Amino acid sequence: MDNRSEVRAFLTSRRAKITPVQAGLPVAGQRRVPGLRRSEVAALAGMSVEYYAKLERGHLAGVSASVLDAIARALHLDDAERAHLLRLAHEADGSNAVLRRRRPKQPTARASLHWMLDTITTAPAIIGNNRSDLLAANRLGRAMYSDLYADPTRPPNFARFTFLDSAASRFFPNWDLAADMTVANLRTAAGKDPHDKGLHDLVGELSTRSDDFRRRWGAHNVRTHGTGVKHFRHHIVGDLTLAYESMDLRAEPDLSMTIYTAEPGSPSEDALRLLASWAATHEHTDQLQDTDHPRAEYS
Repeated sequence: MDNRSEVRAFLTSRRAKITPVQAGLPVAGQRRVPGLRRSEVAALAGMSVEYYAKLERGHLAGVSASVLDAIARALHLDDAERAHLLRLAHEADGSNAVLRRRRPKQPTARASLHWMLDTITTAPAIIGNNRSDLLAANRLGRAMYSDLYADPTRPPNFARFTFLDSAASRFFPNWDLAADMTVANLRTAAGKDPHDKGLHDLVGELSTRSDDFRRRWGAHNVRTHGTGVKHFRHHIVGDLTLAYESMDLRAEPDLSMTIYTAEPGSPSEDALRLLASWAATHEHTDQLQDTDHPRAEYS
C-alpha cells in the first residue's frame, strides 16, 4: 500500500468526522466541507496551516512524536486510531522495516495450539490471524462457527464469510456492526504490516466482489479487537449473547486466541450447553474440518 495515500486518506477521513462543536470551535456561516477545515486542525494542533497541509498530504517521515500527539489530540483520535497514525509514521520513515520479521507463506497453527484448544471444553475457543483467517478451534468453537466451515475454502475466513456468504446475515443479527468491525480489524492489520501480500490479495478480492466491503474499506476506520460482547443467531441453538476475550500469542505475534463465554444463569449459557451436547453427539460435524484438517495442513 502507498504510505502517502494511506496517510492522506486517514487524516482526511478523521478530520471529516470532527465537527467544530466537538472541537470547541465557534460555528459561523455555511461550511462547504464536512468536519473541520485544515486551518482549524492546524490551530488546534499548534502548527501552521502550511505544515499541517504538508503532513496531511502524506509527508510524515521524520515527524516528531510530539507533533503526532498534537494531531491526535486535535482530531480526537481514540487509542486504536492513535496507534494507527504512529504506525503510518513509522512506515514513512522506514523504522517499521527494522522491526518487521519474515512471515510464513502459509497460515500456521502449531499442533500444541490445537492440543491447548482441545483442553477448553465448556467454551468456544478459536485461533485466528490478522487476515481474519480461522486457523484452529476447539470442538465447541467448530460447532459455533459451523457456517464458516461449510465453505470448502481453507482456511475459513471471517471477512469472506461476512461479505460473500448469505448465511452471514442470519448468523450476525446486527450484520452492519459485524461488517464494520471486520473491516476495521483488517484496516488495522494493514497498518501493522502494509507489505502483507495475503492481506493485499484478500482486500483486493473483497473490494472487487462486495460494494459493502469497498465502501467500508474507504472509510479508513480502525479498531483494537480485545474484549466485548457479540450477538449471534446459530442455526441449531438460536440466539447467543457472548462475552469474548482476545489474547495475542507471544510466540506467534500475528496470531490471537479468542474465548467466548456466556453470563452465568443466562439463556445463552443454556444455549451453549445445548450446542456442546449437539457437537458431542454429532461427530460428523467435526468432519467439516477434518476433511481438510488443520492439524495436517496448517501445523
